[in-house]
Amino acid sequence: MLSATADTNIYISAFNFGGQPLRFLNMARAGVFRVDISEPIIEEVLRVLRDKFEWNADRLQEVEALVAGFTQRVMPTQTLNIIKEDPPDNRVLECAAEALSDFIVTGDRDLLRLGQFGSIPIVKVADFLNILGLPDSPLHRRPHP
Repeated sequence: MLSATADTNIYISAFNFGGQPLRFLNMARAGVFRVDISEPIIEEVLRVLRDKFEWNADRLQEVEALVAGFTQRVMPTQTLNIIKEDPPDNRVLECAAEALSDFIVTGDRDLLRLGQFGSIPIVKVADFLNILGLPDSPLHRRPHP
């Protein structure tokens, strides 16, 4: 099965704004592909939802349980320092390397500038969906919460 490591901005955009990031998560939930995640990635997602978007503890617990239900959690064994401008981006690379993900999906300019990490292509969410051959469709309903 095809797999991808999603950057934190994919989760945050999906849960707050919908659009292609939400479509990406919904397709993963439907089992079209596997999404790999690590503890540092989910911790950053929850921190940003709490601090920047003022999500309360109940909503954060719901989103954590939702994400746990359709992702494969890995524990990276290496620490990277490739992207010096934004060190948390390195956690995405570590997760993808540990999980042997086929793709890294992001909207982050620093990661996109790399183009690929080892043999793992780094792509925007719309490009990933196009690679899967999924035609554009209307926005999907946001998952609960």
